[in-house]
Amino acid sequence: MKAVLLSTLFLLTNAIFAQVAKTTNDTIQKKVTTLDEVKVSTQKKFIKIESDKTTVAIKDNPMLSTGTAYDAVKKLPGVIAAPTGGLSLNGKAIAIYIDGSPSTLSGSDLQNYLSSLPANAIEKVELIYNPGAAFDANASGSVINLITSTKRLKGINASFNINYNFNKYQKPSPQLLLNGKVKNLSWQTMVGYNYIDREQRSVNGQTFTSFNPNKYINQEKLTVTTNRNFYLRVGTNYKLSEKSNLLFNYNTTFSNDRDVFNSQTTGTGISDYLNNGITKTKSNNHEVSMQYKTKLDTIGRTLDVVAFTNVFDRNPNSKTNATDNNIASYNNYKNDFGLLNYYLKYDFAIPFEKSKFSINTGGKFNTIKVNNVGNYNFNSPTTSVIDFDYKETNLAFYAEARKKIKKLNLTAGIRYEDFNVNRIGIVDNARTDIKFKNKNLFPNVSALYEVNDNVNVSASYSRKIAQPSYSVLDPNGSNFDQYNSSTGNLLLNPSFFDNYEFKVTAMQFIQLGTNYTVAKDHNLFILNAKPGELVSTQTFQQFDRFKTFSAFANFPIPLDYFFKGKEEFKKRMNTIDKMNYIFLNINYIQNLTDGYDFSFKPKAVWNYAAQAQILLPWDIKSSMTYFILPSGGVWEIYKITKPIQQFDISLNKDFLNKKLKLGIHMFDMFNQNQVNALVSSTNLETNFYEKNDSRNFRISVTYNFGNLKLQKENTDIETEKVKSGGGLVK
Repeated sequence: MKAVLLSTLFLLTNAIFAQVAKTTNDTIQKKVTTLDEVKVSTQKKFIKIESDKTTVAIKDNPMLSTGTAYDAVKKLPGVIAAPTGGLSLNGKAIAIYIDGSPSTLSGSDLQNYLSSLPANAIEKVELIYNPGAAFDANASGSVINLITSTKRLKGINASFNINYNFNKYQKPSPQLLLNGKVKNLSWQTMVGYNYIDREQRSVNGQTFTSFNPNKYINQEKLTVTTNRNFYLRVGTNYKLSEKSNLLFNYNTTFSNDRDVFNSQTTGTGISDYLNNGITKTKSNNHEVSMQYKTKLDTIGRTLDVVAFTNVFDRNPNSKTNATDNNIASYNNYKNDFGLLNYYLKYDFAIPFEKSKFSINTGGKFNTIKVNNVGNYNFNSPTTSVIDFDYKETNLAFYAEARKKIKKLNLTAGIRYEDFNVNRIGIVDNARTDIKFKNKNLFPNVSALYEVNDNVNVSASYSRKIAQPSYSVLDPNGSNFDQYNSSTGNLLLNPSFFDNYEFKVTAMQFIQLGTNYTVAKDHNLFILNAKPGELVSTQTFQQFDRFKTFSAFANFPIPLDYFFKGKEEFKKRMNTIDKMNYIFLNINYIQNLTDGYDFSFKPKAVWNYAAQAQILLPWDIKSSMTYFILPSGGVWEIYKITKPIQQFDISLNKDFLNKKLKLGIHMFDMFNQNQVNALVSSTNLETNFYEKNDSRNFRISVTYNFGNLKLQKENTDIETEKVKSGGGLVK
């Protein structure tokens, strides 16, 4: 019945837009023929759907641009935040890219980095559903590429922005943006400071099933988190010649965070256990990248070379005051974490216009080194040490060919990957040394058929790999006490993915599709317990085979067509920012884990999301978003027992000829975003509850100085957009 409903909605929307499709298509084609600022300004107004990706404007979208990059990513069409905090795109794991360069951070480090990056530093986001051979095989499923702001205006221009957050705590986040262009040099500098306080409440009701009879414990925890970070982003683009550009970027972040926690554990046959303390974490990240782009000749052959390095350090220090029957105990730890990454890649495009044929080829080499030394005192003044070392080298080459035969577009590619991974974990002088070497080929093939000027049908297949990231391997843990432990798993194998996709796109607004992924040796986050122990362990476990089937639909409801009439609707199609609309996204995700016994029947997850733009009197623009993930569905090994939902609204108005922008934003207005889930695992069942203080209010003020009129320039060299690398959000 739901499939019939989706088909009906698609046909209805298609019929409405068909009457104005030619006008829309002509307008869009005129504005996006080149890779320059005109294309960007068009995308700022709406979501653009293409056969291989969806592009979402961020910077000038008031609902997405006032928070962090992580907040914005979670609200993108098809992106679902799992109960464990991980992200997926249409049911598949994602790899994160920033300006096409790899994000080597993973797990909570990547999440914290995105949370330190302001959303208005992001111009747009590309959602790439089934990446081909030009992308790293380590991309696993899907790619989210964050493209930062690249405006280049003549002279010197400035923009000052401040976000003031209101919840139980009230904190400001100011930002200054400078940019300009002098002769052949374009430059941009962004500097700012984030200051955010928030609370998180969690309750775990746990049943330890290895006992006879079962034993029960209940754990409650309140954490007050303070995030303070300073960021600086500098970028230049120097025009070497009419055909060559040299781009340089330096980005840095300094963070000083604090978690104050207070927890209590009660249960069967145990004394009440209290644990409170504070964790202070200082971290810094430095990224340097250089890119050379050139057109080699007049027939369109291009070369794109990128060199990138980043250094990341993190030093958490936790001190607790745990009491059990009023007897003091030790529960302290200190970590010294460091990451170093070097990365070099090249891409070469060779078009044959007369034959409607093209070849792309390229290669890359990168090295990642991670070291984490943890010092722990657990219920004893004696210090134990865990030393973790990780080194990965990756050499890759690819070739991809494209051919157009009338209305049929064919793509076939092959990627060679050579992985060399060393993992060393030393726990209490016991050494675990694991080496992994793999040389493998990863094919991809896709076909796209142009039904007409506005409708495309496509199908694709790709094989990928997911190396276990350092964050899931590292035996160092955190947030542990007498009844909890947290650790990585050094023994995890790489996961291999076979990804299949079928999709229909129409008029750059409508999308219907399905994905089917089979993952071998898939790694999942779980909670389990050893037989006869009242300790729950957070870790990762390997599953022989993990299957995911998903179906998705994205389509707009053009309110102006119904309320303003056909003619007025046609006029507003040329200026999307002056339209009233609702954009809907529907996801259906079914996970099946072979060889795992659930305490409940696996059921599919449905997710419904809507983004609306409503124009109010006095030129006030309102933006609203709503999503709901109903109860009953099973996400990996978590059964959602109550709906997860959130409603946001934003009111925005421009003053002084658009130099001054004022916004009032309300997030999770009805305070309904909370997670209630049943976790099924070995020897343990957990009723999980988590509530963040997601209801907050924000005032944003932006004032622009200087020349606001965008000047066309030829500093961008259009090369084939092929990217590599990527960190995983687990």
